[in-house]
Amino acid sequence: MEMLVYLIPISLFLGALGLGGFFWALKSKQFEDPDGDGQRFLTDDWDEHPKP
Repeated sequence: MEMLVYLIPISLFLGALGLGGFFWALKSKQFEDPDGDGQRFLTDDWDEHPKP
């Protein structure tokens, strides 16, 4: 029972860290064009220097 004093704050911290990472990815537009990424994956035209 004494171990819960350590495990609960650690799990809350890791959950908040993961949630913060998810919101950072949303803010930096990591998920902006998933359909375009899927189409680019299927083509044979590889671009050595993709446009940002």
